Amino acid sequence: MNYLLFPYLADAIRLLDRPDVDPRELDRAVEDGFGYPMGPFALLDTIGLDVSLAILRRLSDEFPEPSYTPPAALEQLVAGGHLGRKSGQGFLRVRRNP
Repeated sequence: MNYLLFPYLADAIRLLDRPDVDPRELDRAVEDGFGYPMGPFALLDTIGLDVSLAILRRLSDEFPEPSYTPPAALEQLVAGGHLGRKSGQGFLRVRRNP
């Protein structure tokens, strides 16, 4: 399933290259428009940005296609210690796991 989910998540991250895209607004649009229980950024923060990056790297190694290439923004956040729920900071400010 990762080969279906992670291109979607990576594309959502790439949308942040546009100045008019806000992660919370995009999450809300996906939840409202598609009826998903959470948007891509909430899901990324829940999975863990480091875990998501590792999965994308593995998929990119296995399937050398642009849709599996880890976005630069994800690489930068992980390098800066922003891991999502684990660190309390990811694409969104989130509650840490106990």
